[in-house]
Amino acid sequence: MKSDAVTKSAQKQTGPKEQKFEKYRSVEFSVEGIECPHQFRIWNSDVSSMFVLVKQNSEILGRLKVGDVMKMKYYTDDSFCPTRLVDTEISHITREDEGRFRGHYLIGLSIPDDGASWKEA
Repeated sequence: MKSDAVTKSAQKQTGPKEQKFEKYRSVEFSVEGIECPHQFRIWNSDVSSMFVLVKQNSEILGRLKVGDVMKMKYYTDDSFCPTRLVDTEISHITREDEGRFRGHYLIGLSIPDDGASWKEA
């Protein structure tokens, strides 16, 4: 998979904070200037432990920057498991020119180490 790294290189994260998020399947967040919140499937790979895909022509793409920290709501497939509202950092933005995700940007998500931002939504 050939990528044009727009920002920080993606590094595999395997710490306990990422393992907490293995059960979460999607994430929702709002961006200033866009009325409706956006919800995305959470992906994992060897390159980046947690990311979402954004189409290259999406209005949200121009409003995201590496280093931005925003409240994101994490969902599971289990209706009995509560959603979690967590401060999440944009760790990288990588454009995909080939392969499975061609025409999309991979937006890397990183959770703060302190865990203090964990809240039931």
